[in-house]
Amino acid sequence: MATKSTGTAKSYDGFTEDEREAMKERAKELKGAKARGTRSKAAAKADGEADLLAKVAEMADEDRVLAEGVHALVKKVAPGLTPKTWYGMPAYAKDGKVVLFFQSAAKFKARYATLGFNDPATLDDGDMWPTAFALSALTPEVEARIEALIAKATA
Repeated sequence: MATKSTGTAKSYDGFTEDEREAMKERAKELKGAKARGTRSKAAAKADGEADLLAKVAEMADEDRVLAEGVHALVKKVAPGLTPKTWYGMPAYAKDGKVVLFFQSAAKFKARYATLGFNDPATLDDGDMWPTAFALSALTPEVEARIEALIAKATA
């Protein structure tokens, strides 16, 4: 909720405009999924991939290259995951639950893109482990690390 202060500066309590936009995108995704009804798994996967690729195509060059690379790696390592959008971000689900997602740097005006993993990813390593990784380039070393993370996340 926006609150006005005296003078020309505004302060915000609650969600930023970017966060509100992401929530609107999520609501739109849910409505779209409901409107599509109970389609076959193959049709749902094709629809999800089309939505994901359309969202990637909207990204700035640097983010788009990273998102396309992540998409190729997911298809290579875990072709059984279902591509979709999630809060307006490219994501990949298993049994309807998002396992991993790509957040462009522009999404929340960050200085780097993020490859994130949710609870179903099973990246557990003792009592503490990372669930999000800053991503600024797809070098062969980075691609190998991402492949290993995807494999572990979907094991």
